Amino acid sequence: MEPLILYFVLFFPGVYNLPFSGNMPLTESIQFSLFRELGRTVTYTLPSLALLWYLISDRRGFTALAEEKPKKTDIFSLSMGLPGLIIIGLGISFLALHLPGYQGLAPPPRIEAPAGGLGWTVMAISCLLTGYLEESFFRYYLITFFERQIPNAVIRIALSTVLFSACHMYEGPWGILNAVLAGVLLSILFVRFRSLHGIAFAHGCYNIFVYIMGIFSF
Repeated sequence: MEPLILYFVLFFPGVYNLPFSGNMPLTESIQFSLFRELGRTVTYTLPSLALLWYLISDRRGFTALAEEKPKKTDIFSLSMGLPGLIIIGLGISFLALHLPGYQGLAPPPRIEAPAGGLGWTVMAISCLLTGYLEESFFRYYLITFFERQIPNAVIRIALSTVLFSACHMYEGPWGILNAVLAGVLLSILFVRFRSLHGIAFAHGCYNIFVYIMGIFSF
């Protein structure tokens, strides 16, 4: 019950405003706002990350943080995770570009790059913290939490991926597909290498890469 409560509280608040009826268009572009991003980091990302790791540590006698210190396997998961995420992202963008409106599939929203050094700094910090928050929950917390209840790793990976992709519905069908493929890749890397920092850093760096690509899309 705890994982579902955390999921709906932390990652699913905006789903009820999504245009399931088709009367409202999906977001066409996501503009970068320095103050909004800074506010989201301070009031949402950091508190959510602190709450999540408090619950993880409390259940394991406050040893989780010490046990999850960086290790050599993080290098392997990072070296495979980041290129894999970039290939998936570019592949989805290529398909969306060459299949515009294919069978009613709206293109993914364009991402506006920040302006100025301060904007890029805030964006980079926000992306890395978001990567850590999402990987801490969807990979480390969920896959580890259900180890006893669901011994089959494939089912745990599928559960993690479904929940991860569901909170990306605002990005439309292509964004959901991107989240599914990325979720599978990151989950496999976590199960294989038991590495949090590698996949979290790969996730955060990919988010930064998306903003860099936003320079060319606007």
